Amino acid sequence: MANFVLVAGARLGAWAWDEVVPYLRAAGHGAHPLTLSGLAEKRGGPAGQQTHVQDIVDEVERLDLRDVVLVGHSYSGIPVGQAAERIGDRLARMVFVDASVPADGESFVSAWPDGGVMVKASIAENGGFWPLVPATHYDGQGLTDEQVARIVGGSTPHPGATLTEPAVLARPLGELPATYLLCLLAGGEPGDDVAKLLTSKRWRLVEMDTGHWPMFSQPRELAQILLDAAGE
Repeated sequence: MANFVLVAGARLGAWAWDEVVPYLRAAGHGAHPLTLSGLAEKRGGPAGQQTHVQDIVDEVERLDLRDVVLVGHSYSGIPVGQAAERIGDRLARMVFVDASVPADGESFVSAWPDGGVMVKASIAENGGFWPLVPATHYDGQGLTDEQVARIVGGSTPHPGATLTEPAVLARPLGELPATYLLCLLAGGEPGDDVAKLLTSKRWRLVEMDTGHWPMFSQPRELAQILLDAAGE
């Protein structure tokens, strides 16, 4: 039995996995969706990137989970990738769902074309939080109007420091077993950093013909990919 620890991307909480969790549990596995500090039901509080890393480590240790599959979506690939090396032999595999990946000394916004200048300005103008985005942000991502309304309605401003603080890695990420799930509607090819990691014998690429939020647009198909990854 695998234990999936599911961490959604920026502005989202554990609730984002509501339609995925039943499929994982029906297959006999543990499914543990996690809300990171400062988001959803934990909204409003300050949090840095290392806070989010520790949130994940603490959840694994609190529940004494083994055979852990850490699943990071979008932004949350950054803390998931760091937490993976810190849980030691509890880790079975990482799954990055159309996610950013951490690089030692680099932040979430480091790879942005402008180095994150606009994001940092937005955070400064909004009390230290990355603000919400309009429904049009989700256009072209394979989502129904109802699904977009759920995402928008459940989103909360994202703690800004988690996006601008650097990642801390003790070992190359390519040494750990991972599946990278590329959502084709969000962009046809992995970034250079992911492409380099995919040259590792311990990493593999899977594609989905959907947008950046597959836990809403194709939850059953996403669950099956997670189950397949756990069996590797």
